[in-house]
Amino acid sequence: MEAAYGDNFDTPSIVPVVEAAHGMHLLELWHGPTAAFKDLALQCMPLFFCEAAARKRRSGDLQEDYLILVATSGDTGKAALDGFAGRDHVRIAVFYPFEGVSYIQRKQMVTQQGRNISVFGVDGDFDDCQDAVKAVFNDAAFNRDLRKRYRLRLSSANSINWGRLLPQIVYYLSAYVRMVDAGAVEAGQPIDICVPTGNFGNILAAYYAKRIGVPVERLICASNENRVLADFLATGVYDISGRTIIRTPSPSMDILISSNLERLLFEVSGDPEKIRRWATQLGEEGRFQVDSATFSAICSDFSGGSVTNDDCLATIRQVYDSCGRLLDPHTAVAWEIAERCREERPLLVAATAHWAKFGRDVFRALKGIPYEDPLPREAAGLSAAQLSGRVEEMAPGAEIPPWLAGLDVQEERFSKVIDGSAEGVRSALLDWLEGGDHARPE
Repeated sequence: MEAAYGDNFDTPSIVPVVEAAHGMHLLELWHGPTAAFKDLALQCMPLFFCEAAARKRRSGDLQEDYLILVATSGDTGKAALDGFAGRDHVRIAVFYPFEGVSYIQRKQMVTQQGRNISVFGVDGDFDDCQDAVKAVFNDAAFNRDLRKRYRLRLSSANSINWGRLLPQIVYYLSAYVRMVDAGAVEAGQPIDICVPTGNFGNILAAYYAKRIGVPVERLICASNENRVLADFLATGVYDISGRTIIRTPSPSMDILISSNLERLLFEVSGDPEKIRRWATQLGEEGRFQVDSATFSAICSDFSGGSVTNDDCLATIRQVYDSCGRLLDPHTAVAWEIAERCREERPLLVAATAHWAKFGRDVFRALKGIPYEDPLPREAAGLSAAQLSGRVEEMAPGAEIPPWLAGLDVQEERFSKVIDGSAEGVRSALLDWLEGGDHARPE
């Protein structure tokens, strides 16, 4: 417990719950070392992973080391790097969309220290990263070659790994207990939970928390302008045909193919053949439609909505003006949807990242600058970290964590950008494993 959730978090409560407005509670998931909710799993999971591998190695059941592959839309990459950096018998390679993350998210990844890590930008969007990494996992010949030539097995720190979801379930249990202790809800009475999500993992963890007994009435899925999940929850049709990823102030949600949705579909339908058929249709036709029984079961637990870029920024300003709390753009998406869907029950909003990771867009929000408009002349030449400093000046009480404030002066170790294909990922990995010099020494 102390190794995973000790001094690396900036508050002893780890995941505090605060009532930001009457009946509206924030589950603050950003107090860990990388200032995002991924820390709750990725400070814990590497400890279990490496201990399990060490036991198998001692028993003679394991002769290889592990190579962890990660596709990230921004936050998972840094959290996984921080959790696995420097650990024996493990290497980790992270792939991120080069133009699809915030300045701070990229800076966190490319300045990461550790002898066993590598970071690659990808010429494409997150779906390209995710598809390419999945293809490498499914490449039997490549996996055999890794084991034969390098004595490496592949594993993942993405939420396709159950070890990522399990710790996230726990913080929803913890949140409910804390709301009971604070008198926000009577024990046994239900709450609603609203989660900003693109890959569906965080809200799926809340669904599993409900399944094991947390009194939750509704799970509200909050989407940005990449609203494929919101549309699915409204219609039962998952349709990415003709869509391209739209860049938004909430880049960790800029996703069209939500990997964890198939887990929900299996839980609800219980029919793996249906899941295979729908997955095939999505791959071949760009869409699928679930049957009426499955859709009805999903609607009994879930609802959703989406927020435009400018509405997201307006929500940041409105919440700060009315509540004195500064939200990051992902949490702002959830707050706005929660307000629209709100009923009489207490509502818990997952606050998934610290605002300072997105200083440029929080600055826009407080200044009332539309998302597509240029910054004013006095701000145009400032870095995102410097703009976070301006936000700190404009918003009394809004503090930048010291480990984010110092990123501007840290040297970048990784600068390689690769083709967003399975072959691009394979080539990058082989170059690294053969000692390719694309990283500056620590």
